Amino acid sequence: MNINLEISRLAKYAVDNALICEQDKIYCINRVLAKLGLDDYEEVAVDGESPELPQEILDNILDWAYENGVLEDNGITARDIFDTELMDCFMPLPSEVTGKFNALYAEDKKKATDFYYQLSYKSNYIRMDRIRKNIIWNTNTQYGDIIISINLSKPEKDPRAIAAALKEKKKSSYPKCLLCKENEGYKGTVTHPARANHRIIPVDILSDESWFMQYSPYVYYNEHCIVFKGAHEPMKITKRTFERLLGFVDFMPHYFLGSNAGLPIVGGSILTHDHYQGGNFEFPMAKAEVTQNIHIEKFPTVEAGLVNWPMSVIRIRHESKEVLADCADYINKMWSEYTDEDAFILAYTDGEAHNAITPICRFRDGKFELDLVLRNNITTPDFPDGYYHPHPKYHHIKRENIGLIEVMGLAILPARLKDSIAKIAEALKDESKEAEIFADEDMKIHYDWYLELKAENLPQEDIEEGIRRSVGEIFAKILENAGVFKNTQAFMRFCQTL
Repeated sequence: MNINLEISRLAKYAVDNALICEQDKIYCINRVLAKLGLDDYEEVAVDGESPELPQEILDNILDWAYENGVLEDNGITARDIFDTELMDCFMPLPSEVTGKFNALYAEDKKKATDFYYQLSYKSNYIRMDRIRKNIIWNTNTQYGDIIISINLSKPEKDPRAIAAALKEKKKSSYPKCLLCKENEGYKGTVTHPARANHRIIPVDILSDESWFMQYSPYVYYNEHCIVFKGAHEPMKITKRTFERLLGFVDFMPHYFLGSNAGLPIVGGSILTHDHYQGGNFEFPMAKAEVTQNIHIEKFPTVEAGLVNWPMSVIRIRHESKEVLADCADYINKMWSEYTDEDAFILAYTDGEAHNAITPICRFRDGKFELDLVLRNNITTPDFPDGYYHPHPKYHHIKRENIGLIEVMGLAILPARLKDSIAKIAEALKDESKEAEIFADEDMKIHYDWYLELKAENLPQEDIEEGIRRSVGEIFAKILENAGVFKNTQAFMRFCQTL
């Protein structure tokens, strides 16, 4: 392999994609040479267009580094740390990124996020080559289209990295968690992801608090961003939460922003660091219509209604951020204390709080809009994972918590389903393989589902599509499981207390 050629290709890629300017190229190349332990270099002319992403070039350099003893470990964790350091050689300083973002923001807010997303994407911080492995489709349901994804993008943990981590005597507390601002530029370890090419943007939400924005390195949807507090403080839903969500949407009106609930089980989030998720994307829940208007006596000017969605959602709208924040806070407080034993809604058991809210904020048609999704994390002997949680009959599809993204109608399903679906399709196409396929321990959990599909007598040409449709329908039922009110009458009993 010609290492000079690969370095030249990477430098050209960085210039072509505006990560650096031509004037900085030599300096950046010298930083790469230092990483590779090279004292000599001769630039190679590179013809043609640069690739869309740098991963193929980086992989060639990583292979050379391993073959030449520069990279001692060729596992995925070590490679991720090293290729991130290589890309950092072509990254602007944080102050430069913020300066350009702010200059573009003054001109056009969308231009600012376009620049920042492009930087995160082209610098390989967003691992787009892995994200594209995800399998995604839509399923039409009575609630509209629901988006299904099988998550294949996150690499499995490297067993050698895990073993090394277990042997570590010193446990670092820096950065305190994956969301802390101290991740910016952090090299990474066997237990903490590489963030050398990571850049964050300060965002103006509330004048007396420090907040930052970044993109998720494994984006689940367009411009999937994370907005996090500068201080490492735990999540909780208070009036400040609604003020922050509304403040961000005012700052960035082409983005939505939402929060997981602040209690375990009813959210898939890191509860130890206050943060929200947003982006430039319209989720299925946002498209769902209000089917029944409600009146909130203390806030007569606020538009309010129940949303046609498998979970229990109150949508409120108003021109004023302040009025809407007050209204949302009022609903949250009323819900946190609400008990309806007939509907199996218990605010407390043995002093433990159960009611919570997942709020989602957007700006639409000249008004601020909040969807308040009512949640409850009570467990029972029959439902130890949570009563308002995927029920055991659906655990073959998903057992994990239903977090913010899935609440809004985008299922994030485990990678194991890719092979399971393929084997089910194989059995449906050739019944003689049924016994062999379902003798596998991993496939036994799907047998009842397989029998249901088999009873549908799907045409051979429609089998894969039929399975996908079934997955979507099951996920809609999982969302219904997570809905606290099982009928409109019970939901309206709560609304009448407002």
